[in-house]
Amino acid sequence: MVKNVGELDAYCRIAGGLTLLSMGIICSSKTLSVLGSMKVAEGVTRFCPLLYLLDKNSFGWDEKLIKQVEIAAEKPSASD
Repeated sequence: MVKNVGELDAYCRIAGGLTLLSMGIICSSKTLSVLGSMKVAEGVTRFCPLLYLLDKNSFGWDEKLIKQVEIAAEKPSASD
């Protein structure tokens, strides 16, 4: 199986999936529980079937985010 989910995306999928899973357990909702467990599995295996079908990946997101944070930190604020 080819990995198509980047590290940051995987962490977000795991966190969101655990949130959905816990909400599904608390509310006794099978739908939320299934969706949450699917997101956790995608994050752990770092494979997303939808990204695979669209022939995309999320590997470059980590570098793009770091660059955007650095650019935002370099800009002087209007109050200076």
